[in-house]
Amino acid sequence: MEPAAVSPGWRTSSHSNGGSDTCVEAGHVPGAVLVRDTTLRGGPVLRVTPAAWQRFTRALRGAAAP
Repeated sequence: MEPAAVSPGWRTSSHSNGGSDTCVEAGHVPGAVLVRDTTLRGGPVLRVTPAAWQRFTRALRGAAAP
């Protein structure tokens, strides 16, 4: 019996520009955050720990501060 598939609930970045080729999506599964290119939904997926994702997003927010 195969384990049930878990839907990551993909969310497009709020900074993605409609129609742009620079869009990313993030999804969550137990124990990991998944990141993919919106334009390549069948392509590779980056898998990181929730702690690494939090550090990454904090760093982005800090870089965006005026």
